[in-house]
Amino acid sequence: MDIDGGRDFLLTPPMKTVRFGGTVAETLAKYKQGDLSEYELLKHQLADPEIKDAQIINWLQEFRSCVTQLNKDHEQLIYTVLRLPWVGRSQAVVDEYIAFLSNLVSAQTFYLCSCLKMVVSHFIPKSHLLTSRFLMPILQENFPFVQKSSRVLECYVHNLLRVTMYIPSIRRDVLEIIISKMLKLDVSASRSDIEEAEESTVHKQQEEEGLFDMDEDVSGDQPSRTGMTHPMAERLDSLMVVLLAYIRDVCHDNGKTKELYKDLLSVFDKVILPTHASCHVQYMLFYLCSFRLALAEAFLDHLWKILLNPSQAAVLRQAAAGYLGSFLARAKFIPVLTVRACLDLLISWIHSYIDSQDSSDKQTFCDISLHGPFYSACQAVFYTLIFRHRAMLDGNMKKGLEYLQSLNLERVVMCQLNPLKVCLPTVTNMFAAITRKYQVVFCYNVIERNNRLVLPVVRRSAGGDTVSANTNPLDSFFPFDPYLLKRSGVLIEPLYQVWEDLADTEFASRDDEDDFLCGVTPNTEGIMGMTPGSYDSSLRSPSSVGSPPVSFQKIF
Repeated sequence: MDIDGGRDFLLTPPMKTVRFGGTVAETLAKYKQGDLSEYELLKHQLADPEIKDAQIINWLQEFRSCVTQLNKDHEQLIYTVLRLPWVGRSQAVVDEYIAFLSNLVSAQTFYLCSCLKMVVSHFIPKSHLLTSRFLMPILQENFPFVQKSSRVLECYVHNLLRVTMYIPSIRRDVLEIIISKMLKLDVSASRSDIEEAEESTVHKQQEEEGLFDMDEDVSGDQPSRTGMTHPMAERLDSLMVVLLAYIRDVCHDNGKTKELYKDLLSVFDKVILPTHASCHVQYMLFYLCSFRLALAEAFLDHLWKILLNPSQAAVLRQAAAGYLGSFLARAKFIPVLTVRACLDLLISWIHSYIDSQDSSDKQTFCDISLHGPFYSACQAVFYTLIFRHRAMLDGNMKKGLEYLQSLNLERVVMCQLNPLKVCLPTVTNMFAAITRKYQVVFCYNVIERNNRLVLPVVRRSAGGDTVSANTNPLDSFFPFDPYLLKRSGVLIEPLYQVWEDLADTEFASRDDEDDFLCGVTPNTEGIMGMTPGSYDSSLRSPSSVGSPPVSFQKIF
């Protein structure tokens, strides 16, 4: 039904012509007399986001009629007028606004710079502000299924990242979409599955070469395989190549490293940190941090603050500790001074935590649900020392040993919370071997006592307390374990601290009491579990830790 002169009421809202207060001239006169009520009302009406064309024209005409009164005392009022949404309005609004600007700068040259800045600000279209609301759901909807071919996924991600070059305001949302999809691929291709697939392919190739090249070795003429055997790993490798190239280009060509770091860190907190046992996607931050030490230190500080924050979920605090230790251990580009500074913070917090437990009236015992972040922090310290102790001792052995002794690791190992019981056996035993060599702390008494007494590891839940015999009660994983993807791994390899065989270097000269380190099993009859004699399980690095297994052979 047509009403109001034939206008469709449902489709066309009535003109908004209601206004409060007097004219601009009257309002300025009252302001001069000290009455500010209508003056503030005027500014409020001008800032109305639903202001109509007719209203803007009326206001501007009134401002033009009293432009000589708009001196510096009315600077805030003029700034409100300069923020009026005149661009994209009717031609009548644009014409009236231009006329107002002309009159204003002619009468009050003080406002010239402000007017010019406002005009220049409109050189960039404001439509980007609405873009995210409509564009992001479409980008999310049309993202190819992860089962699609590597080429399809690669093209889509490449084009998404290109969009962020034109519309930087949506970059964080785009990165979140991409990285969330990549995480699905990552957790679908476990480390053990990837290694098994690659080993199977190598074995098959060796068999084929043995069949067809029995008379002559022509393996050198065969092209090397650069792709991944595992289909999910192959897709993930393609996407990591694209993402790492994007990070490199943004940082090197556009000088936008800090902004990109903030966006990636936001995505890290939201989707990567809560994801357990991802193997590769987190390396995008590892790679970015390699460009500047300040970024690496900022990332370490960010993880440290998460670990310290009691309002964070325990699982996130423990994950942050895992990232902290793994990053310190594996990033070649982090200097020893930074490693020591982080260890100082960690060990100080650990000792403070032990102090708080010792001063408590409650009995202290090994309880992961109560002390999970503490145990994860201890494991981060142990793991970092395993990988970085050589660098700390190089150059000045005496000062290096003094530093290690200053950490008072013996107190940590011997405390009632018993972190050696909870940490991964691989980490516990490698740490024990290294600290014994340098006589920093002797851990094996604690390790043997733990195994003889079978100390309970308590997990509390709504269903009651349970005793766990799990060798990984913390559900630990080291996020920067060796990178397995081949093509993208070319960018990671130069930055990465690989595991160095300790058996052939540090422990090669030990006497009979250290035979377990060289592959000779001492007499440990009657002792079960992780003891110094359990050389195979103690000092080999399983896939859960990621370091390649160490071959222990007797040295003659």
